[in-house]
Formats: sequence, C-alpha cells, structure tokens
Amino acid sequence: MEHAVAPARRRRLTTALIALGVVLATAGCSQAVPMDAAADAENPDCAAVSVRLPDLLASGTSAEQAERETNAQGTGAWGSPASVLLRCGVATPGPTTDRCVSVDGVDWVIDESDAPRYRFTTYGRTPAVEVLVDNEVVSGTTVIAELSPAVSVIPATGECTTTGASIEDAIG
Repeated sequence: MEHAVAPARRRRLTTALIALGVVLATAGCSQAVPMDAAADAENPDCAAVSVRLPDLLASGTSAEQAERETNAQGTGAWGSPASVLLRCGVATPGPTTDRCVSVDGVDWVIDESDAPRYRFTTYGRTPAVEVLVDNEVVSGTTVIAELSPAVSVIPATGECTTTGASIEDAIG
C-alpha cells in the first residue's frame, strides 16, 4: 500500500512544481500594450523604424521609460503604464497651421489640442510616424529627440515651410 501512495504523491508534487514554475516564469512579464496598427504599418520603412527604436526613453532620469511589448505591427510603447505610444504608417499630414519643429533633421507637427498629452506627427516623410506623449510623465522634447534617429531612416520628401520656435519653446 505504501508503494501505491508514493507515486500519486510524486505526481501531485510534480504537477504543483510545474504550475509554480509557470507562475514564476510569467510573473515578471508585463502584458502587451494593446494598440491598433496604422493603415500603412506593413510598409518596409516602418520595419526599419521598429528595429531602431530605443529600449529606454529619458534614460538615466527620474522619468525613464522602458520599452514595452505591443500587439500591433509598426508600433512601440514605453512606460508602465504606457506614457509614450508610437505608430508608424499613419497618413502623411498635409499643410497645417499647427506648430512644426525640426529635431535632428526630422520635422514634427505638434498637436497641442489635448495638452499635456501631445501628438507629434512627422512631416515630409511617407509613411508618417505618430507619437503620443503624456508630458506629465515624460518630456515630449526628450522623447522626440530620442526617437528622431530611428524615424530618420524614412526618407524625407518635404519639410515644414516654417518651423516655429524650438521644440523646448513649443511644449515647455
């Protein structure tokens, strides 16, 4: 009888250890940020941007934002909860009266209508890249400066005719 009980205990213990291992393995993982892919997210230029996105934004500051996994092609997210969202493949903006700034050779149109949450959209690049930044969590100035090198792989075909003040003056 003793021998019949021991295998059953072993199975229960093995099952419990496997379950514990699964729980521990997934406990450190954060859930993917749900996002909608832009219409032109499958554009090869979006893939080129995606592989160049930084692991951290505002690195070394109190506002440091770690990259997060997303569930859509041509997207990026940083922070927990996500305070920076990027979508490549959005419609290229046409002429606008919104402020436009140039950062490291990349022109960005700034939509300030939902401040302190800002929408930055590249100007003169197809496909366009859109970045949403919660400026109460991390500086939009910092984010755009750190994302411009990745975005610059999309060839510029135009530029803003007037680039208002510096980005620091534009969003503080």
